[in-house]
Formats: sequence, structure tokens, C-alpha cells
Amino acid sequence: MTTLEPSRPAPVVLAPPLRASDLTAALKAGWGDFKAQPQFGLFFAAIFTVSGILLTYLLAMRGEMAWLIPAAAGFPILAPFVAVGLYEVSRRRELGLAPSWRQVLGAVRGRGDEQILSMGVLVFVAFGFWVIVAHAISAIFLAEAGAGSESLAFLLTTQGIAMLVVGSLFGGVMALAFYAVTVISLPLLVDRDIDFLTAIATSLRMFAGNTRILLIWALIIAIALFVTIALAFVGLLVVLPVFGHATWHLYRRAVEPEPR
Repeated sequence: MTTLEPSRPAPVVLAPPLRASDLTAALKAGWGDFKAQPQFGLFFAAIFTVSGILLTYLLAMRGEMAWLIPAAAGFPILAPFVAVGLYEVSRRRELGLAPSWRQVLGAVRGRGDEQILSMGVLVFVAFGFWVIVAHAISAIFLAEAGAGSESLAFLLTTQGIAMLVVGSLFGGVMALAFYAVTVISLPLLVDRDIDFLTAIATSLRMFAGNTRILLIWALIIAIALFVTIALAFVGLLVVLPVFGHATWHLYRRAVEPEPR
């Protein structure tokens, strides 16, 4: 009597290198998804926006507005995990299926194997690590500045500018590493039955083969998020869902379809 071995997931095959036109196409497709199903995008973006406003309010109430810059810089680290539901919306629209709240909200569980939740733990650990480092950097410069350094006016001083430079350099390196890890790993976990380590390895391979285009994509996202956060977070209600859906379509272009 023969025994049947459990089927193994097909290996993830990367598509030919991305081009600049793929970024434009992804944004157009993302905008189309948002217009077709705006309720999902607005829901997830509202969570992100309200969290940012509450964070700003708490810092203002405690007289620690100088912390707003590092907090705002690290806040977008959480965006890819928030966008998981948006990936499911785009996926179901591709299949010609109407997305429901149960399916979209359940997307965070992945395929019931907790792989996306494992990625979520990495996301929040990364955010926590950034907060700790930003706290240490700010504490050093604020201690040297002395009284009056709790206000935003401190950021215009020599020591304030130095703090921003040091924090930006470290934060930039950390954000780049995290971006390379998550750029397609989360959409991949929504789309296929694979483990999160394979998804991370695939994302790193894809980043290595498309570094220039993906850096341009990261710059576009960073500028859009910075502008919307500077404008009291309100613009995130549109920007976040559009980029969430667009990331799904960029993933579709970067990875060959799974064999059926």
C-alpha cells in the first residue's frame, strides 16, 4: 500500500524586472480598486488616521511635541500590516468576487495558519524597536539642550537639527530593511499558502532584483505619507488605501502567477 505525501506549495517564481511604467499602472489600478470599494479603504485608513491624531494629542497634552517627529517617522512601519485587508479586497476583485466584511477582516488570519499574524508580530516588534531607539536618540539631545527643549522650537536649534539628522539616518536604514522584507511578503501570504519565512525570502529576492524601481516606489510612498501626516493625517483616508491596493497590483506584476 502506498502513502500519499502532502502536496507542497509551488515555488514562487519572480517575473521579469519591474519598469517605471509598472508603478504608474499599479497606482491607476489601486485608484480603481478604491473607487470600486471605498468603504474598506476608508475603514482601515480611519483606524490609522485616528491612531495618529490620538498620538499627536497625547504628546501635546504631555508637553512632549518634540517627540512627534520620531513618532511620525516610525508610524508608517505599521502601514503594511494595516493594508492586509486591502490586499484581500483587490484579490477578490481580480477573481470577480464581491468582498464582504467577514472575508476582508478575516484576511489578517491568512489561511488559518497564522503566518500573517507571525508577520504582524514582526511589524509591531520593529515599531517598538524604533520607538526605543528614537527615545534614546531624543533623550541624548534633549538632555544636552536642557530647559525649553520640549517644544517644537527646539527642532530649529543646532542640537534639534542634529537630532533630526541622526534619527533620520538610523530610521532610514531601518525603514529600508523593513521595506525590503515586507514589500511583497504580506501580499504573498494573502495570495498563497506558504510560510512567512518563504514570503520574506521572496520579498528580499524581489527587492534585490528591482532595487532601483522599488526605491522610487518607496520614495513616492514616503513623500505621500509625509505630506498627508503634515496635513493633520486627513489625507491618509485616501492615500493609504490607494497605495495599499496599488501594492497588491505591483506584487502581481513582480511575481509569476501560481500554477493551477
